Amino acid sequence: MSELRVHPIDKFAVELKVPGDKSISHRSVMFAAISNGTCEIDGFLPSEDCLATVGALKQLGVEIKSLNESSTKLIVKGNRRQFVQPSEPIDCGNSGTTMRLMCGLLAGCNFEVELVGDESLSKRPMDRIAKPLLEMGVSVRGQGKNCTAPLIVRGSSRVKNVDYESPVASAQIKSAVMLAALAAEGKSTITEPFLSRDHTERMLNYLLVKNVRQGRTISIWGGQQAESRDIIVPGDLSSAAFWVVAAAARPGSTLLVNEVGLNPTRVGVLNALIRMGARINERVDESNCEPMGTVEVTGSKLKGIEIGGEEIPKMIDEIPILAVAAALAEGTTTIRDAHELRVKESDRISAVAENLRRMGVSVQEFADGMEIQGVGPHGLKAAEIESHGDHRIAMSFAVAGLYASGETIIHGTECIATSYPGFEEELNQLLKRK
Repeated sequence: MSELRVHPIDKFAVELKVPGDKSISHRSVMFAAISNGTCEIDGFLPSEDCLATVGALKQLGVEIKSLNESSTKLIVKGNRRQFVQPSEPIDCGNSGTTMRLMCGLLAGCNFEVELVGDESLSKRPMDRIAKPLLEMGVSVRGQGKNCTAPLIVRGSSRVKNVDYESPVASAQIKSAVMLAALAAEGKSTITEPFLSRDHTERMLNYLLVKNVRQGRTISIWGGQQAESRDIIVPGDLSSAAFWVVAAAARPGSTLLVNEVGLNPTRVGVLNALIRMGARINERVDESNCEPMGTVEVTGSKLKGIEIGGEEIPKMIDEIPILAVAAALAEGTTTIRDAHELRVKESDRISAVAENLRRMGVSVQEFADGMEIQGVGPHGLKAAEIESHGDHRIAMSFAVAGLYASGETIIHGTECIATSYPGFEEELNQLLKRK
């Protein structure tokens, strides 16, 4: 089991570019795979999670080639969803996005496919996608009441359209249903309690697949063919968020992140930090299918705030690092309505609370969030941290270690490779500045 050892640093000035967006990388290869020709993808994230999607598509007969040694440029030859039945189970690794979206992608295939995952993924509930897909005539059979992996997916030559109201705001549920709806006849609708990330809608529109949002409802029409177009993947704002918090809470520090995704449904973490008193400026370029640009951060004192409601889906993956920001702030931060954190790669509410307490922070845990008593930028204690096999927990507490007294040790950091292969290198560059 690998580990990171982190010591405190002083103020810093850094300019960097983070790897490609994980959510968009998954979608870029999936949607290119169902297009009517060849697509070139630039900026792809070659993390373990995204490579699991590439491997899954190859097993389904999709031709995918790398154009460079780092595998950030890919050529995908779309096959109009004419998949072949794989001879072996498809291994989704640790990637919930791969497993859930693959169920929707397989909706029109009149054969069985087994989807498996690692120990962590095999504990995550898949009933949330199995239910709407069953209404569409697609069978998703899993284990136990939560329909956990391994899954047996059997599509249909006659997928039904659906009007589905999702109980949670989830881009993965929405995307799985939209992918299945493309194999159906007529119009399908998906309604969410709050607006979730809209990468699927944007990319499908970019590939000339019509879908329309009215309030909380997305409508999409079956029988449409995705057009092959080249795709640029921006840098991942979720990855940038670790460095943004590292700079934002340290008066005198400056950070410039270039070519990063600035989709309005993803910038909740920046908006929350600004409410906490962070000095953040954005410059946005809207010329691609996804907004991207530059984020500039100047360190300052942070204060506690309340986070909840419809803003949660726009920052769900960034809440662990926002919790670290809350610990570095003055005053109380309350996070509510974040039930989804219980069923991520780990129980992130429990994992964050446990590790913050190890670092001397008072945390009250709720079913849907937590209350954090900030100790300021000089109040964290060095500790031994457990990642629980969760990349975002590992990286968030590596940032916390930059502020803690003494040496902080994060155990189980091999999981970081699932989303941010270059994180340790960037961290070491900061640590050398001491």
